[in-house]
Amino acid sequence: MISAAPKPILYSYFRSSCSWRVRIALALKGISYDLVPVNLLKDGGQQFSAEFKAVNPMQQVPALKIDGITLSQSLAIIHYLEDTHPNPRLLPQDPKKRAQVRMIADHIVSGIQPLQNLNILKQIGDKKTEWAQNCIASGFQALEQILQHTAGHYCVGDEVSMADLCLVPQVSNAERFKVDMGPYPTITRINKALLELEAFRVSHPSWQPDTPAELRA
Repeated sequence: MISAAPKPILYSYFRSSCSWRVRIALALKGISYDLVPVNLLKDGGQQFSAEFKAVNPMQQVPALKIDGITLSQSLAIIHYLEDTHPNPRLLPQDPKKRAQVRMIADHIVSGIQPLQNLNILKQIGDKKTEWAQNCIASGFQALEQILQHTAGHYCVGDEVSMADLCLVPQVSNAERFKVDMGPYPTITRINKALLELEAFRVSHPSWQPDTPAELRA
């Protein structure tokens, strides 16, 4: 008798936007997994433990153990899930739309989120909220213009894509840092539509096993 393949293991922090992207992808593709919480604040940051460094030498979440390998970096993980579980697809078949999806995803994961992540904000100190607001607002000004050309119901046309998996967590970051979303009606509209989808709801930070009681939905 052939034994069943072990469940994937996701190392995640409830509030990590990078982890949230992967949780959405796993939910959309119907992949069951076990979750190992990594608290980025407790004990000086559990990501810096020797145990977790053995999982991901970059000492960042997410990390995913799947199919006998360990992957880090959210987009690398999502690309692997796309290659191995192609339905529903997160990259359009049309080359132009596919490029637009990748462009928007990179705009967020390279051009906005790293500038306001936990490690950077620790270095900024007392002005961290102002710093985060400025970084997000600058990125959203450009993203709003881009989406006015690419968006249908979602970021690129009317199918959920990798770009949408990046957008929703970044809007959540913006709301947490009290960014004025008034100038970004397209971003706001798309985010609202996406949060109505089951995969985005179940992966939300307020619904995770490691969500503190006071932040639970």
